[in-house]
Amino acid sequence: MAKRKPQDSGTIFALDIGTRSIIGVVGRVVDERFQVLAIEKEEHGKRAMLDGQIEDIVQVAKVARRVTDRLEERLDCSLERVCVAAAGRALRTEHGSYSMEYPEVTRVTNDAISRLESGAVSDAESHIGQDQDGQRRFYLVGYTVAGYRLDHYPMTTLRNHNGQLLEADVVATFLPGEVVESLYAVVEASGLEVASLTLEPIAALNAAIPADLRLLNLVLADIGAGTSDIAVCRDGTVVGYTMATIAGDEVTEELMRLYLVPFATAERMKTQMDAPAVVYRDVLGLEQSVSGGEVRQAVQKPARLLAQEIAQRVSSLNGGAPSAIFLAGGGSKLEGLRELVAEALDMDENRVALAGNNYDITAFSEEYDLNDPELATPLGIAVSAGLGLISDSYRILLNGQPAKLFRSGSLTVLELLMMNGYTSADLLGRTGKSLSVTVDGQRMTFRGQPATPCSLRLNGQETAPSALVYAGDSIEFTPAVPGLSAQRTLKDLLGVDFAKGVSVNGRWADLDTPLNTGDRISTADQPVRRPPPPPLQEQPKEAVPEPRMPRRVEAIRTAEGPERRPPLQRPEAIRRIEEHQETDPKPAETPAPPPAPAEVERRPTPEPIPSSTSQKSPVSAQGKSIQVMLNGQSLILPGKEDGVPYYVMDLLEHSGIDFDNLDRGVELQVNGSNCSFTQELKARDDVVIRYLEK
Repeated sequence: MAKRKPQDSGTIFALDIGTRSIIGVVGRVVDERFQVLAIEKEEHGKRAMLDGQIEDIVQVAKVARRVTDRLEERLDCSLERVCVAAAGRALRTEHGSYSMEYPEVTRVTNDAISRLESGAVSDAESHIGQDQDGQRRFYLVGYTVAGYRLDHYPMTTLRNHNGQLLEADVVATFLPGEVVESLYAVVEASGLEVASLTLEPIAALNAAIPADLRLLNLVLADIGAGTSDIAVCRDGTVVGYTMATIAGDEVTEELMRLYLVPFATAERMKTQMDAPAVVYRDVLGLEQSVSGGEVRQAVQKPARLLAQEIAQRVSSLNGGAPSAIFLAGGGSKLEGLRELVAEALDMDENRVALAGNNYDITAFSEEYDLNDPELATPLGIAVSAGLGLISDSYRILLNGQPAKLFRSGSLTVLELLMMNGYTSADLLGRTGKSLSVTVDGQRMTFRGQPATPCSLRLNGQETAPSALVYAGDSIEFTPAVPGLSAQRTLKDLLGVDFAKGVSVNGRWADLDTPLNTGDRISTADQPVRRPPPPPLQEQPKEAVPEPRMPRRVEAIRTAEGPERRPPLQRPEAIRRIEEHQETDPKPAETPAPPPAPAEVERRPTPEPIPSSTSQKSPVSAQGKSIQVMLNGQSLILPGKEDGVPYYVMDLLEHSGIDFDNLDRGVELQVNGSNCSFTQELKARDDVVIRYLEK
């Protein structure tokens, strides 16, 4: 047998994988319309799909392969790339919001808008429920910006405006990963490759209601066997999608119950309501006969429920009845359904029509009569791909594989990545968790390691997430790697030479003890005298009670006079600084504890004194004031109680930096050298506390 010619770039192959049947369409674009060259259809031999969702991948793949084989034989060509659509059955729509604030008035760039919208989409994604294992993945179908605000003022666009506070609200639509993955699995099992992917309601709309008709308030209801997908358009654009779980199968199942017949027999009976007599064999093997009128009457109840459900969904999404509604899909052929939908929506029957009259705007055929509402989705898939209504997405590669895309219109790299299951965290990365501990009443925070940045290249060149992608583009993306969480031991905090007593959460600890967030560390003035270990082979003696921690020397506490902030505000400022530092200054990783002042009386004691009998350290006179330079300005610091020295962290409140709204790192220097928050200050020190340059 002669080898068939391969599928060329101009040949469009579309498969509509429906609940009841699979329809294949092949054609090419001629004079900006899609010419249909061949159509093939085959019903599933058994119920391999339920409500639009693939249940039996192997069975569905076999039917898809047989449809493909017949198309190849008819056209004498080998079909390799196929355009498909995912059912809208499991669509999830969520609202998300995000804000960004700059330290000063800044011009808004495209990259800033991309980050803003990405954050809002990520917020919407966080609202979606997850499975018990928390691993359920959702694919972004698309999102619409519901509104921008610039410095709290509503805006239609932010580009090139100047401001400090940027806010965005979005409405994002997602599909569960299993819906997309099962569709890809069927295509792969059929020996094909996905060339483009869209949503069934979007595809049907592109065939039944072309773009130049969407200025009117029109609705498409695509009634399949398992679901009824609904799309609403007005003012030239599509304003929303929804879905009803009631469809043609409910009518079939009603006939099964009434007449005790298999599913296939009930499907046949639906098409014979005009016949004088409908002959069938029930599940008991008995031949029966009923008039077509009786069958018509039997389906009235489920048909009315279907019409009422469609009307309720349309009214909820559209805010009332539309100007006109088109019924598409195999379920729309049910006799009397058009009139029932008009009645439920309180519309003129002439405003409810079967889809098909407008197909010739975007498609034609010299061999087939296309005026069939059942062809809305397969024709729409082909038209969407052939006329570039899904951004020629079938030519875009992501890491060497065809990208999964749903949107129509232009796309950015960011949107493409999010449609393929990536999140904003994969682009931006997450800094490792911080470690916060309290040392002698002073809170200290150590920031985790920064994330390893992502790698993003478009056609071999580094690119920004806001860059547009076009037909034939290739994207290479390596997600960011989260940074390691901060880790410290007592040795890191107190120094390797620390020889005094130290406890963690009230228990004596070695310097090698690892620390956890929330630990409370206390140091003593005297080394801890521990009991000697028992000699070898000696019987265990009565346990020696663990010595208690002596009361902390009161003199190292900072002054709490009325001229100073409450002590807890300075550690909070330190935390905000460290969360925005690019790297932790080395001195901050191993700060030495503040030295006790010389005036404090030290009483050598052989054993720690229990707190109930401990004596307070004597209080010395107030220390002397000192003068330092802060950011080029002279600053006189009054003496603290008990003669405690000043540290760099004491000057944070004098720096003029708004620690409640930090958006970048802060530089700390003393006499031209980087320093830590705990560095002691001396008279005439030159101190710098200022924002790092962006």
